[in-house]
Amino acid sequence: MAKICLVRHGETDWNLLGKLQGNVDIPLNKTGVEQAKSAGRVLSETGEWDVIYSSPYKRAKKTASIIAEALNLPNVVELDLLKERDYGDASGLTKQEVQNRWVDGNVPNQESREALRERVVNALDIIVSTAPNKNVIIVSHGGVINSILAYVSGDEIGSGKTVLKNACVSVLDYSDGLWKVDFYNKSVF
Repeated sequence: MAKICLVRHGETDWNLLGKLQGNVDIPLNKTGVEQAKSAGRVLSETGEWDVIYSSPYKRAKKTASIIAEALNLPNVVELDLLKERDYGDASGLTKQEVQNRWVDGNVPNQESREALRERVVNALDIIVSTAPNKNVIIVSHGGVINSILAYVSGDEIGSGKTVLKNACVSVLDYSDGLWKVDFYNKSVF
């Protein structure tokens, strides 16, 4: 059995403003760094972790590197498939601004939920096959983690249903091709 820990990146200034970040590479703010340190402390007390994967964006990479340091893991493996959902023309806008601008919900150039789900399932397949029976940490983004949670829970939680806190932790078990959610959206800060 493998254990997969999903960690949302720490806070950014755009999180504070309620702006969709998507593929805009926004760094952590001071609170985000502290949240990442807290996540590292909590994860160091909860078991043995073998490898850490991260989105290539600054906010996720910095969170992952802080956690890796706390766990004495030698490096962070970047995986492009873990980057945040592309919000297209909505990037940099608040949810209210998006609703006002595109009343029908059809945002130009936005990655569909289906495409996002396919991408994150591919990421999970790669991670499980390259780190079989390992305890893995994945540091990524709200859209990605919610898509993973929706996939493994049969859409009971995740996309459209769960608002993930910055630096929250969710833990999954993977055994014999089956996924199980141990817990999700647990705050560490």
